[in-house]
Amino acid sequence: MSNSSKNWSKHELKVYLLLLCAQADAEQTPEEIDLIKQKTDSATFASLYKEFKKDDEDTRFEKVEASIGVLEFSQMELSDLKKEFYELFRLDNKFTAAEQYLNKVLDNILY
Repeated sequence: MSNSSKNWSKHELKVYLLLLCAQADAEQTPEEIDLIKQKTDSATFASLYKEFKKDDEDTRFEKVEASIGVLEFSQMELSDLKKEFYELFRLDNKFTAAEQYLNKVLDNILY
C-alpha cells in the first residue's frame, strides 16, 4: 500500500473519504471511527488514518480530487459511496451544517 493518493485503490479512497466525513463537524467520535474500521482491514485503516491526520484540509481535498480523476467509478459505486457517507453523518442522529456542506462539496467532486 502506498502513502500516495495517486496510487490509492477505490477502497482506500473510500476509507479516506469516510475519515473526511467523520471529521466534517470537527469531532471524530469513537462510534464513527469504529464504523470506518468495520469497513476495512486494520492495516489499511491504520495507514490511511495516519496519512489523514498529517494532511491539512486543502491537502485532503487535493488528494481526493486527484484520486477521483484517476479512478473510474460507476454510477452504482457512487450511489453506494453516498449511502456510506449518510450512514456516517447520521450515526449521531444529527446532520450538522458542516456535514451538509461537506456533502455538497463531495457531490461536486464526485459527480
